[in-house]
Amino acid sequence: MSTRPPERRTERGRALALRLGPVRAAVLLGLVASFLLPSSSPATVAEQRARLPPPATCTDPVEGIWRAHYYASSRAAWRIFSLEIHRTKGSPTELEGSVTNHGWNGGPDHQEPGACNGSLDEWQIKMDGRGTFSDGKVRFGGTRWWLDKQICGKRTWGPGSYNLDQFAGTIDPSQQEFQSVGNDGGALVNVPMVFRRVHCFDEGTPQDQPPSAPSIVVTPPSYLPGRHASGCCGSTER
Repeated sequence: MSTRPPERRTERGRALALRLGPVRAAVLLGLVASFLLPSSSPATVAEQRARLPPPATCTDPVEGIWRAHYYASSRAAWRIFSLEIHRTKGSPTELEGSVTNHGWNGGPDHQEPGACNGSLDEWQIKMDGRGTFSDGKVRFGGTRWWLDKQICGKRTWGPGSYNLDQFAGTIDPSQQEFQSVGNDGGALVNVPMVFRRVHCFDEGTPQDQPPSAPSIVVTPPSYLPGRHASGCCGSTER
């Protein structure tokens, strides 16, 4: 049986309640935020796939034009990356070609850039590209960049205003895709992107020939990202 005076037990109870009060409030606020705040998670693989043209099946396992259509919700930024990949003559593993980044700002339903209206910032960066291909694994990225065209807006592109983009993944021949993580050493850190081959360089294939029939079912994307569990992801691409 306790012999402590009742007033001391009461004072300790009040102190404990005061300590627990802020904790409970913080937990409650966290739960509310998880339901109300928009997700900053990258678009799902299915959403990225649905934005891409049908795949092209080529003779060479890696040569061709590979494309990713990516939306960074936290930056309200759209990016279409195109990798033009060729074999380097005389090497079984080396690759060369170019990287194109077509970018514009907009909401999740602006999968294509609109007309220049004073608020649209649209541009295209080009890069010399190099990489390697071995055992189904491809690495490819820029080695030198320049502004190809400023389509809308008046952004200034000076030295150091753009970081070279790098991509890596394992090609899935059945879908003519590779799931990559994009990195540029700055804003783009381990950002998931899906690249699909959309054009071949096979002899006799004209550059404007439509890609071959798709081997996967392409369904419309939800454009509004769903609520995902929070996690640690790299920052999104600029």
